[in-house]
Amino acid sequence: AYNIHVNGVLHCRVRYSQLLGLHEQLRKEYGANVVPAFPPKKIFTLTPAEVEQRREQLEKYMQAVRQDPTLGGSETFNSFLRRAQQETQQIPTEEVVLEVLLSNGQKVTVTILTSDQTEDVLEAVASKLDLPDDLVGYFSLFLVRQTEDGAFSFVRKLQEFELPYVSVTSLHNSKFRIILRKSYWDSSYDDDVMEHRVGLNLLYAQTVSDIEHGWILVNKEQHRQLKSLQEKVSKKEFIRLAQTLKYYGYLKFDPCVTDFPEKGCHVVVSAGNNELNFQVRLPNEQIKEGSFKVTRMRCWRVTSSVPMSNGPSASSPGKAEVKLELAFEYLMSKDRLQWVTITSPQAIMLSICLQSMVDELMVKKSGGSIRKMFRRRANGALRCSDSQQAVKSPPLLDSPDASREPMAKLSSKLTSVSLRGISHSSSANDVGANDFHGNYAFEGIGDEDL
Repeated sequence: AYNIHVNGVLHCRVRYSQLLGLHEQLRKEYGANVVPAFPPKKIFTLTPAEVEQRREQLEKYMQAVRQDPTLGGSETFNSFLRRAQQETQQIPTEEVVLEVLLSNGQKVTVTILTSDQTEDVLEAVASKLDLPDDLVGYFSLFLVRQTEDGAFSFVRKLQEFELPYVSVTSLHNSKFRIILRKSYWDSSYDDDVMEHRVGLNLLYAQTVSDIEHGWILVNKEQHRQLKSLQEKVSKKEFIRLAQTLKYYGYLKFDPCVTDFPEKGCHVVVSAGNNELNFQVRLPNEQIKEGSFKVTRMRCWRVTSSVPMSNGPSASSPGKAEVKLELAFEYLMSKDRLQWVTITSPQAIMLSICLQSMVDELMVKKSGGSIRKMFRRRANGALRCSDSQQAVKSPPLLDSPDASREPMAKLSSKLTSVSLRGISHSSSANDVGANDFHGNYAFEGIGDEDL
């Protein structure tokens, strides 16, 4: 069996025959010319070298399927991963109670099936809160880890190929929770959310929480004004004032390491307002702050080192130390591109943030709206329509061969809406175009952006 990892954590375990069955189903549905080539069957027992070769071929196959907007977003592919996740974790389909947190720590308990996918759970939470259908698309479920100070460290946005109940319980750690937060970046969408009482309450609770955790910067005078509005329960006015503050609507990440402006610098990265904000501690202890606009990132990639399991008995995948890096190529000046690397366990979440910012920019550019991005289908599931909002997170496969080296360096295409060809740059770090996520928002850059 092959271990499929998502975000460095075991998602499911599948056999070659199961993957072959998925391949044949995709071919039947979408045609042989759409589906990538599948590693061929072998008559004789595989040698260790052939086992590893097949693992690499299967990994490339899974990534190619996941990157294809049609195949990767298909119910066939996603339901295969959901079923495999449930079977691997040996959780039977039954009714359970799941706790979902709101930003203010309030718990929403929903009765769901263990086999309910992310969108079903999101809809159940929205229904319990009386959030109107047309506002559901403004929110998402996130897997978070509670820190000692009561704040949250973001692991990832829950995806359509997973079962939230199984994802959180299989980690066997009570610090991992599911939280509901807004999932858009442009604060002008706050107006839509604030039109409804429940939307307003959710946004207010999130804003209060972000201020309390120091994610939004507030000076003494602003703090006094906010306190006064809180006492009057003037929620809209409170949010309006908060919108003017630094880092409003940003996600703050755990301290990590970057190679900008020099190698080994400690940095706190925040994502918001179509940028990654860096607060860098230089080796001389000086703090410098700067921002990288998403429109000036030509492309990015995520790389990871995934520990190999020693046969089927190896467990505790949640504890495996996986080194993740996000690197983006940035237009520093009119004709100078430079790679910037962030080494962080949250690299995939950072990549998801970048991609969703690009998605939102492209929807706006095309004259669409976030409200239109989510439409109810006849069967009640929510689906993205105007934008390929779903982030493509292809799995990483472990070799079942115990004699292998304990670590393997894998370059993985972890987030993309659709890839475009990347022209060659003069960067010494440049590798094959298959590792990159091209940024459509970059193509519209003008001189005024420089």
